[in-house]
Amino acid sequence: MDDYRKKYEYWLTDPYFDEGTKKELEAIKDNEAEIEDRFYKDLEFGTGGLRGVIGAGSNRMNAYTVRQATQGLANYILKEGTQDKGVAIAYDSRRMSPEFADISALCLAANGIKAYVFESLRPVPVLSFAVRELKCTAGIEITASHNPPEYNGYKVYWDDGAQVTSPRDTDIIKEVGAVKAYSDAKTMDLSEAKDKGLYIAVGKELDDKYTEILKTYVLHPEIIKEVAKDVKIVYTPFHGTGNVPVRRVLKELGFEHVYVVPEQEEPDPDFTTLEYPNPEDPKAFTLALKLAREKDADIVLATDPDADRLGIYAKDAATGEYMAFTGNMSGMLIAEYRIRELQKMGKLPKNGALIKTIVSSNLADPIAEEYGLKLIEVLTGFKYIGEQIKWFEENNNNYEYVFGYEESYGCLVGTHARDKDGVCAVMCLCEVAAWCKKNGITVWDQMLNIYKKYGYFKEGIHTVTLKGADGAAQIQAIMEKIRTNPPKEFAGLKVKEFRDYKLDKAVNMESGEEKSTGLPSSNVLYFDLENNSWCCVRPSGTEPKIKFYMGIKGTSLEDSEKKLEELREDVIKKLAE
Repeated sequence: MDDYRKKYEYWLTDPYFDEGTKKELEAIKDNEAEIEDRFYKDLEFGTGGLRGVIGAGSNRMNAYTVRQATQGLANYILKEGTQDKGVAIAYDSRRMSPEFADISALCLAANGIKAYVFESLRPVPVLSFAVRELKCTAGIEITASHNPPEYNGYKVYWDDGAQVTSPRDTDIIKEVGAVKAYSDAKTMDLSEAKDKGLYIAVGKELDDKYTEILKTYVLHPEIIKEVAKDVKIVYTPFHGTGNVPVRRVLKELGFEHVYVVPEQEEPDPDFTTLEYPNPEDPKAFTLALKLAREKDADIVLATDPDADRLGIYAKDAATGEYMAFTGNMSGMLIAEYRIRELQKMGKLPKNGALIKTIVSSNLADPIAEEYGLKLIEVLTGFKYIGEQIKWFEENNNNYEYVFGYEESYGCLVGTHARDKDGVCAVMCLCEVAAWCKKNGITVWDQMLNIYKKYGYFKEGIHTVTLKGADGAAQIQAIMEKIRTNPPKEFAGLKVKEFRDYKLDKAVNMESGEEKSTGLPSSNVLYFDLENNSWCCVRPSGTEPKIKFYMGIKGTSLEDSEKKLEELREDVIKKLAE
């Protein structure tokens, strides 16, 4: 009998598993492919925690896999001796999120570790803030971010408010892996946990502090006050956690015309109005753009379900059309505005740092140079930006954090949180919109002004989804094929340097000279091309996908679009096929 069949029979017959689980598994007894997919492996606790489809089985998000992971985390905390500091727990609007939050809290409580649990759904940045504010040893956010509705997940944070990085992440993974039996995971009754002071509900006080800190980042409250009656904002939380905190901060800053998409305002675990609750997906903006046209809005904003990422559209004054911004564009729009205005106000630190990930736009480079900032590149994943902030603090501010962003629609202003903050990003973009309104231009006009000044940088991404065991093997095979036989040019652009971050080598393609990448090991392959162009490939850390990134610099919008399309086609031809 295959291993996955043995695991299936075990879940079906062992008295430890509840009747609901067994009933669900009984219903698929004639579906061999489904049984294999649910049991061919254990749901992997990776560097970002857990993420998977909700359901019964070892390769699914359920009470047993969540409790097992939490027991591993508890064991790690106990070994570190930091159990007295407690763990903050928040959750989003997805199916089973409140239940998984309580399962995690009660496992921690049974191990003598206090859990601070938000009494209702909260976004990632509020959890990150709470970890620091409550001086917890760790944090857990139950969320699958922008994944489809059948998914849920479990993100782990450490005491600095950032998701765990090396070597702590691998140490936690080892502890989770050491919990072999589901029955080894402890739990206790909710009322007992509350009586013993091990389960503490939190909420309003942390919300108040978080909102007050965000408002201190506004550079020109006087401009907002001046044009508050004129700026029109359409916002959608995509049925997620952003609705309450976003509306609150915009209202307290004085914006008078904030229109929330009514069909997407309330939490909905099925994301009924969306194919995919992702601000990268143009279709997700259908209802928001409809409302924007009705209200003649200046900007259209959307946060993903856990409100750490932001998507935007802004009106083009010349055509009246709403133009989509990539995550690179919105990140650079906020960064350039803040850096410029901080310098004008005499508040830009002399040792300031701008941080981006290796797959983010090279537009950051000339902006950093223009204002004398240190540009730092990190691996993909916002936790590496959070890690830099921690190092700045530990090294007595050798650099001072100014801004950090990644191409996947995430950025962070300030150091109140150590993960991307979509709520704060909404607030900052609304300030940019107010500044544009005062200066008689649109937000899209301002983006064009940035391109005219620094160059027409444009980026793209091509994603291939390969599900299941076969898909995972295909992804691995694609990476190995590129790794062992890297192309020497793309779309007529020579490869200047080939970087293999997994093997920690950067090869000068002309001289053959090898050096270290200078970054931690990661399964990423990067091609530095001529003419400020580049491409990169990496497997997704959270979905069964392989991602191909590319970027160029053109002489105009049209030229950059043409060059990007040529590069995209050749990247797909040489790497994805």
